[in-house]
Amino acid sequence: MGSSHSMSEEIQELAEKTGFTSEQIEHLHRRFKQLSGDQPTIRNLRQESDGLADEINFEDFLTIMSYFRPIEMNMDEEQLDHFRKEKLKFLFHMYDSDHDGKITLQEYRNVVEELLSGNPHLEKESARSIADGAMMEAASICVGQMEPDQVYEGITFEDFLKIWQGIDIETKMHVRFLNMETIAQCH
Repeated sequence: MGSSHSMSEEIQELAEKTGFTSEQIEHLHRRFKQLSGDQPTIRNLRQESDGLADEINFEDFLTIMSYFRPIEMNMDEEQLDHFRKEKLKFLFHMYDSDHDGKITLQEYRNVVEELLSGNPHLEKESARSIADGAMMEAASICVGQMEPDQVYEGITFEDFLKIWQGIDIETKMHVRFLNMETIAQCH
């Protein structure tokens, strides 16, 4: 973020693009600087299939964080539905690593193993079992009772919407901006 005049223009453009307020963008910029060690990018520690490490700049970071924006109180039902689908689309693409429109058992296993890899008490086989059980549950929700020779090829986005139906993703998947003055008074 550059000089003060161009900075305010840049913040305004980012606000329009992401839906965050100027104050929220400034807060997220401070957090980005902490995470990046005051560098212009944050390095993705996970290696991409082509061996290159991916880096994201502040605008990329803000775009990703915009999927975690809190809902606005004045949203109508249609806006809430669109907001929900955008969040779920973002989640879906996190799992669908080959971007073929389906989350396969192997893709799901990879995500679960990665999420649980920091737990020293959980073996890789346990993580596989968790992923396999969740995929069986997804198949039962999306396909119903399957024949013994029937193979569930993976979760489509429509299936993903069915799985998340009734779960309040709008309020559970969001970034919370704490009032720093309130926090200071707690000490």
